[in-house]
Amino acid sequence: MTSFRIGLLGHGTVGGAFATLLAERADEIERFNGRRPVITGVLTRTRGDFAQILPEADLIVEVMGGVEPAREHLLAAMRAGTDIVTANKQLLSQHGEELFETAREHGVRLRFEAAVAGAVPVVRVLEESLSATPIERIHGIVNGTTNYILGEMDRGGTYPEALAEAQRRGYAEADPSDDVSGRDAAAKMAILARLAFGAPVHLDDVRYEGIEQLQPDDLRSAREMGLGLKLIGTAERLGGGLSVRVHPVFLYAGHPLSSVSGPFNAVTVESETVTEITLSGPGAGGRQTASAVLGDVVSVMTGGAQPPAPPLALPLLQDVESAFYLHFDVADRPGVLGAIAQVLGEHGASIKSVMQRRVGGDVVPLTMVLHPLLESRLREALTQIGELELVRSAPRAIRVIEEEFG
Repeated sequence: MTSFRIGLLGHGTVGGAFATLLAERADEIERFNGRRPVITGVLTRTRGDFAQILPEADLIVEVMGGVEPAREHLLAAMRAGTDIVTANKQLLSQHGEELFETAREHGVRLRFEAAVAGAVPVVRVLEESLSATPIERIHGIVNGTTNYILGEMDRGGTYPEALAEAQRRGYAEADPSDDVSGRDAAAKMAILARLAFGAPVHLDDVRYEGIEQLQPDDLRSAREMGLGLKLIGTAERLGGGLSVRVHPVFLYAGHPLSSVSGPFNAVTVESETVTEITLSGPGAGGRQTASAVLGDVVSVMTGGAQPPAPPLALPLLQDVESAFYLHFDVADRPGVLGAIAQVLGEHGASIKSVMQRRVGGDVVPLTMVLHPLLESRLREALTQIGELELVRSAPRAIRVIEEEFG
């Protein structure tokens, strides 16, 4: 038997699941590959010595998380000529170019399928199947926690209730701030943007908003307009630049991401040559993530995936066009809609649909959907509308994706 030696950094939920899955699949991998994968060293906070693990390893698998010491260990391994598999999205989104450059310099492979969308093989599809396809846009539900919470809110629950249930089911951490703020999704979109467009996108380049401020009224109004709410990451080519962002977004029923429910992830890839491809599956869980890690291990064993390509110069854009859903709490008096529509018109906004619900009392909700316009122009209009005497609270705006695919 010829062994393929693996040094494992981290033995928590994912690391433990990976070790178990590797043992279960070792016979089949050996039959297919001619070599048997074995873990020759494990590093945790309380045991193991990286200096001893590295020389004995053909491959380093990093599932310890965090930036340091994971960054230091991976750089040292690549400089020693050792291939890498990692599930560390924060490390890749903050230090990706340093890692990619080191991989190129030393001719080693750097695989990271498990860092984005769990068991959904979007990284491999972008790196291999669509490597010669000019990608125009990626939309992704890449955080299962927020997708579950929004589904519960759509069924009538409040945000605190939905979050508590997500934590009870194990979909949300005790401290869910990275998930609900959009930061976790932003890190994943930075990685996907680098893969799809070749630009050196850092986490700090990604504008993101979370779901903490969403109100049940928004979801109720949207349902009546035929819309559903998701936290969507977007990376798209616009003219000569690139926009990467994460926001709550309303989708029409015909969009392929609109039906993705619970803690699942899904990514759509759009290109003129392929139109649209959607990949979906479990986005979290130790065994699911471990399965993606193991897929990368097998890919390295069989010689798949070369070192990352050099980055391309592509300017990042911040002010982009979008359709918008708007919510206003207004005085129940004549002329309110006309006053708001006048301000919107002065800033180039065109109204697609309007709905006003009678709820009793002196203040009523007014909602509408706008045709696409620049976000900066919308913000200027909302600032002015918020100062109108007839408007009783700060206006709320949520982006709308208009594309539908048959």
